[in-house]
Amino acid sequence: MSCSLDILGDRWTLLVVRDLMLGRSRFKDFVASPEGIPTNILSDRLERLVTNGIAEQVPLADGAKRFGYRLTDKGRALRPVLESVRDWGLAWEPGTRVLMKPGDA
Repeated sequence: MSCSLDILGDRWTLLVVRDLMLGRSRFKDFVASPEGIPTNILSDRLERLVTNGIAEQVPLADGAKRFGYRLTDKGRALRPVLESVRDWGLAWEPGTRVLMKPGDA
C-alpha cells in the first residue's frame, strides 16, 4: 500500500486519473475540472503520472505542437480503485455526487 500511496496518495492525483478516464486529455481540460486544481500542481501530477507509467503524452489530434495525455494500460487498471473510492464516498459522505459512472470512458 505504501508504494501505491507514494504515487497516488495526495489530494489531486486520483482526480487527474479520473479526468483521464472521463476522456479529458488537454491541460486546459484538467484545469476546468470542478475541483479547481492549481496549474503548478497539475503540471507536477501529470509529470508524476507519466514518469510512473500511468499516463503518457500523445500528440493532439488537431496537429498542434502541444501534447495531450492518455492513460496507459497500467493507468486504466486503476478504474476499479476509483469506482470503489467513488462508491465509498456515495455511501458514507453526505453531499457526494457522481462525476464518473460505471462504463464511462
